[in-house]
Amino acid sequence: MNHLYFRTRYLISALKLSDTPPDHGFEAAFAGRSNAGKSSAINAICRQKTLARTSKTPGRTQMLNFFEVDEQRRLVDLPGYGYAKVPDAMQKNWRKSMETYLLERQSLAGVFLLMDIRHPLTDFDWQMITWCSHHKRPLHIALTKADKLGRGAARGMLLKVGRELHSRIPDIPITLQLFSVLHGVGVEEAHDLLDTWLGYAQPERIGE
Repeated sequence: MNHLYFRTRYLISALKLSDTPPDHGFEAAFAGRSNAGKSSAINAICRQKTLARTSKTPGRTQMLNFFEVDEQRRLVDLPGYGYAKVPDAMQKNWRKSMETYLLERQSLAGVFLLMDIRHPLTDFDWQMITWCSHHKRPLHIALTKADKLGRGAARGMLLKVGRELHSRIPDIPITLQLFSVLHGVGVEEAHDLLDTWLGYAQPERIGE
């Protein structure tokens, strides 16, 4: 387990790409349908209860929220998508800001897509998957709230989602995992993935 994530701190929130931190180093973006558990997952990974704001009201995250792991590495909480009570104009702005971020952000090393295990692969999830595929962004999917199902049912859903992804988008590698904030399931696996994306898993080069 990489304890460096436990030192992560809030950096800035931005509505537009022009307001984001300088585009250098490495970033991992957390995406997902509203109320899929993005903020809770970030808090669990960083072992901080209030780092990312959580709310029982879907659609609360309306900006690109940046968290600094160190000077070269950041986690980004993207706006939750798909909440019907948010005005259409605002949803369009969110989608535009996310697609622009996915297309233009040079430091983006991968997208961590969270889905409620009880409601995976919604139309909005497929939109994000398609964006990542089109823009050649590494994609990792975590099925959250895995504790809501029995162990066997959760594993079965993981396999089902994997098969559907492979059948519809066979040409890009997508990794999958189960995740439960309540039981701490999947946190170490998430650390391993982030270590790779953010460059922690690579030995430091002499002179750099």
